[in-house]
Amino acid sequence: MTPKQTLLRGRVLSFTAEPQGAEDTSAYAFIEDGALLIADGMILAKGSYDTVSAQAADATVIDHRPHLLMAGFIDTHLHFPQVQVIASWGSQLLDWLNNYTFPEELRFADAGHSAEMAGHFFDLLTAHGTTTAVAYCSVHKTSAEAYFTEAARRNMRMIGGKVLMDRNAPDGLLDTPISGYDDTKALIAKYHGQGRGMYAITPRFAITSTPDQMAMAGALVKEHPDCYVQTHLSENHDEIALTADLYPQARDYLDVYQSYGLLTEKMLLGHSIHLKPREIDALAETRAKPVFCPTSNLFLGSGLFDDAGLRSRGITNAIATDIGAGTSYSMLQTLNEGYKVLQLQTQKLHPLRAFHWITRGNAVALGLEDRIGTLEAGTEADIVVLDSRATPAMDLRMQRAETLSQELFILQTLGDDRSIAQTYVSGQPMKP
Repeated sequence: MTPKQTLLRGRVLSFTAEPQGAEDTSAYAFIEDGALLIADGMILAKGSYDTVSAQAADATVIDHRPHLLMAGFIDTHLHFPQVQVIASWGSQLLDWLNNYTFPEELRFADAGHSAEMAGHFFDLLTAHGTTTAVAYCSVHKTSAEAYFTEAARRNMRMIGGKVLMDRNAPDGLLDTPISGYDDTKALIAKYHGQGRGMYAITPRFAITSTPDQMAMAGALVKEHPDCYVQTHLSENHDEIALTADLYPQARDYLDVYQSYGLLTEKMLLGHSIHLKPREIDALAETRAKPVFCPTSNLFLGSGLFDDAGLRSRGITNAIATDIGAGTSYSMLQTLNEGYKVLQLQTQKLHPLRAFHWITRGNAVALGLEDRIGTLEAGTEADIVVLDSRATPAMDLRMQRAETLSQELFILQTLGDDRSIAQTYVSGQPMKP
């Protein structure tokens, strides 16, 4: 039986490379009256409406004009158990963890609570146009099970893992090197590569893992080279100092992970702000991926991410919300604050590069650009529909916009979930 086909009509924007500037039209395709033909969760064709509609006479047509159709947004670092501590009045990193995050994560030992929060978490992602995310669960298997179960129910391509942490946290949030290893092995066997689920081996950070647990994490990475690895790096000066006390033999913070065999091209290192020259060399050599979390870095007063400096070394930087120290689920607002962080360092973020970053750019960082992050035929039908006139302020500003780049900059500066007219996951609409 032929799968039911749907044709989405609108202004289509899809990237094929990272734009090198405002005039780099070779890096993307923009079709003013465009269409996407989708069926069975996949994009079958992209092109002008006249061309694509001629291929699909029986397709159901959904007309999204004058809105923009883009690949769904990708968020490469956030914390599933922190949905109810976002917007908690501020401290810096270590106090924030102890005062807000750890008490909240204790609640995720309960399977019912984990399942309820997973529903809210995924609703919030898709409401903000995010179709793939890389998330930390709590230390409890129950939280990871709830996360992957809800992702599978929605057929979302999601990456995540239970955190490994065996010290410097409340008793109810501690595993052991052996139990963390066993639980992770079981979760990988159950969820990694099943449907669209993918697993990330997740030592929370050096402060909450003993050397024995780091060794176990290294064993997991060696045994499962197709899994991702995620952790935190050099977010805060006090964090770096405490890590040096706990690992006196390490050459620097990154060396804690490197010495245990965790540093690979599939490793995502949240924050990566205060890096030493040797650490930057190691990132360039191993192709591990720093993750820029602008709203979180500003909220906790952590520091300014050196995007241009790392990029000049050939390092691929991802970008993310870091919910819940991050202050918005919106990748548009993440770009808004990221633009300002870079401005403070006389670095520029052109809107074309910005929208490439949260779509194909993050897909490249994950090694998934052949599956997500573009609207090319043969990729998965994760699509966001953007309304650049969603609010009175946006509409008023758009009356003076003359170019695509200007429209994109209005979206990234003034846009949020109100600008998301619809989000499609595997071709299915997620917003009412």
